[in-house]
Amino acid sequence: MRRWFFGIAACLAAVAIAAAGFYALRGRDAKAATAVVRIVHPEQRTIRSMVNATGTVRLRVGSEVRVGSQLSGIVRKLSVTIGSHVRAGEVIAEIDDRTIQARLADANAQAELDRASMERARVDHERATRLATLGLVPLQQEQDLDLALQEAKARYAKSLRARDLVAVDLSYVQIRSPITGTVASVATQKGETVAASFTAPTFVTIIGEHALELVGMVDETDIAHVRAGNPVTFTVDAYPARDFPGRVESIAPKATIVSGVVNYEVTIQITDAAQLLKPDMTANLSIQTAANQTLLLPTTAVQRDGEGAFVYIAAKNGSERRQVLVGNKENGMIEIKKGLSTTDGVLVAFSNGSELLAASSWLRRDTLFASGRELVASSSTGAKMP
Repeated sequence: MRRWFFGIAACLAAVAIAAAGFYALRGRDAKAATAVVRIVHPEQRTIRSMVNATGTVRLRVGSEVRVGSQLSGIVRKLSVTIGSHVRAGEVIAEIDDRTIQARLADANAQAELDRASMERARVDHERATRLATLGLVPLQQEQDLDLALQEAKARYAKSLRARDLVAVDLSYVQIRSPITGTVASVATQKGETVAASFTAPTFVTIIGEHALELVGMVDETDIAHVRAGNPVTFTVDAYPARDFPGRVESIAPKATIVSGVVNYEVTIQITDAAQLLKPDMTANLSIQTAANQTLLLPTTAVQRDGEGAFVYIAAKNGSERRQVLVGNKENGMIEIKKGLSTTDGVLVAFSNGSELLAASSWLRRDTLFASGRELVASSSTGAKMP
């Protein structure tokens, strides 16, 4: 009885194994049967050679201006705060001008006094000249009066220059912005007393517009391909989904060595949306070093054997094998350097819907037919076509 039981169990196990094998083979054959061959035409596209690097947004040399006072006195008015936008020539602060106004009044009075002295010397000189012609005044007296007139004129001219100097100081009472930009810091407040002795005290620091630049660190293996004028795109962590444009401005002649790695500083001009960036932001940048027109095909269209890479071309009587020279591969596409043109129809086998969808932009609307029947690959995508 026990022998009969084990015999029946063995028979059932054999039947189960046979059934599983049958359905597995059937599923594999069905999968192979769904590999459809389509016609793909090589497409001409621009392939760009890129150099990737990291960099830092920083201020240009000379873009940060410290505005100070040339006069000593009390700050009567301060018109800006940190973050204020100012234009060139705009008043940002004022110094108490009462002392300067008093000096200007004194200079005007002195100039008027010297003018009156000059007029008296001129009248005395003219009188002595008339009397000298009549022989009533000694020659020495006439000469002394002439010299006195010249001295009076010189004193008057000097007083006018002194008055002009005070007027210049008066113009420094209003502190104006020398550039258009944004106030980065304020070092003096209203009511404080500033002393301009040897150095001008700093009121505010202004960062000019278009003052930012990007400095990238390019590895020594890539620096030979970088040239001034190369277009650049970069992103920063603050705006990860936005690409900022730029252009290579200069390349440092001296290397920067950090932890044994040799890099070269590449200065990049930011050409748009620089107002969104801040100094010391970290950037990931891509420098376009070259752009070439080339033909592209899906990688599944190219096969290889001992003779090299080849494709199958649609022909009147079925297909034709053609040798090709391939280049770089990227995102499921491969570069065709030689052997094809845009008018050639290349046969490509797609084993599943995802591959067909990925290459849908490459496919013609019509399917290749031979003898009135749609071509179906006899095996998976990697199989050779007849």
